[in-house]
Amino acid sequence: MDLFSGGGGMSYGFHAHSSFKMQGAADVEVGKPSTGHGAIGCNATYEANIGITPLAVDLAAIGADELAERIAPPSEVDVLLACPPCTGFSRAVSKNWAQDDPRNSLVARVADHVATMRPKILMMENVPQLLSGNFRHHYHALKISLEDMGYTVRASSHTLSKFGLPQQRDRALVIATAPGLPALTIEDLWHGYGLRKESVTVRRAISHLPAVAAGAQAPNDSNHTSSALAGESLARIAAIPHDGGSWSDLLRTPETEKYLIPSMWKAVKAGRLNAYSDVYGRMYWDRPAPTIKRECSHVGNGRYAHPEQDRQCTVREMAILQGFPERYRFVGQSRKNLYRQIGDAVPPLISFQLAHVASWILSGELPELKSAILPGTSLRAADLVAEESQLLLL
Repeated sequence: MDLFSGGGGMSYGFHAHSSFKMQGAADVEVGKPSTGHGAIGCNATYEANIGITPLAVDLAAIGADELAERIAPPSEVDVLLACPPCTGFSRAVSKNWAQDDPRNSLVARVADHVATMRPKILMMENVPQLLSGNFRHHYHALKISLEDMGYTVRASSHTLSKFGLPQQRDRALVIATAPGLPALTIEDLWHGYGLRKESVTVRRAISHLPAVAAGAQAPNDSNHTSSALAGESLARIAAIPHDGGSWSDLLRTPETEKYLIPSMWKAVKAGRLNAYSDVYGRMYWDRPAPTIKRECSHVGNGRYAHPEQDRQCTVREMAILQGFPERYRFVGQSRKNLYRQIGDAVPPLISFQLAHVASWILSGELPELKSAILPGTSLRAADLVAEESQLLLL
């Protein structure tokens, strides 16, 4: 069962694992609090890839008993996936230093669903500030409730490129196991193994895709399309150097200085050339991508421009960098919302590994790590390096 299921990133890893079957999902499809329910349209994407239509309900308003009655018999749920919104915890949102977002309370409410469904395993993903930020009391309330029910809770933060994601993405993973089951985590799955450096680069992930112009669409992939750019916006990106260039590079010549916008000149006058350096920046070919956030649909929101082509990275490119299989379909009329579905998602490359952890917990059989590589993603079995071999390489 998947609560806060979004476009299916967390579910897909379990859907792709032969030992699991998705019984149900629920998501209210909010794009922003101001846009209202159903706006982001992620349930259609979920259905297109997993074959289940999520229940479109507000998990802040529906009780756990009612949800269980409407979605699936609690006795059929071995693994509960619950990834409440991370926006209210993220350090990227300045007001989160002092203001507790009402959505944060959804974390502790997950305990109600656990009490009703009594899954053998609960898995949750969120930003690291869930465990260490100013509003970590929401997580602590959940942990206390779970432990009172007899669950063992393990929670820690990880840089997901360590597990093969071609992106600089730090996330907290929470795994709670019922009495009598081992408390295993993704770190246990990777014990004794590392990765080749080139396996988590932008070059590995997206360099094979066909070139497309800004706003255009590849003929064989409706998701290989990006936000349209024209006029000065297109000229600005074209003036930024390939492979990691940034807006500060526009200061090189009078011909390119003219493309600086007022906020850039303000940073220049303040002597803060490194401030917001990722804005209008290009990705580096031979590094992991920057963190792909929900507002990744415009080059002005971060280092989201293609390393060479004069455009925003496409929906398909962002999805691959977020660990989705290359054939995953994103559905909806609004391209901006497709980008949001990706930025909000748990990377399936990671959730497939979590499915292997869950299978290990339930069966007692240690899976081979190479079997936990999700087909169709940028990670390959040959990228795995045993610790002994890794030391020799170093």
